[in-house]
Amino acid sequence: MDVKAEIHSQIVGALAGASFPITAPQQLFDAFPQGPETTCKAGELEIKAADAGKLLKSDDFPFKSAKEVADIIVDRAGL
Repeated sequence: MDVKAEIHSQIVGALAGASFPITAPQQLFDAFPQGPETTCKAGELEIKAADAGKLLKSDDFPFKSAKEVADIIVDRAGL
């Protein structure tokens, strides 16, 4: 699995128990197991939910699924 796919998979997994839709950044951070400190790692790359949150825009909300969150984060992170 490449880095992009691995990070995407970890984000989806971390949000598996989240209640959707998620309508605000704080609600998204709260949905991660360790909040903004939740970390996804693939090879040498490490990304925290707090860092990923900086890639999101207010008009991205509401999120309807974990896959949608992961799609936007890995796309904007340039993975």
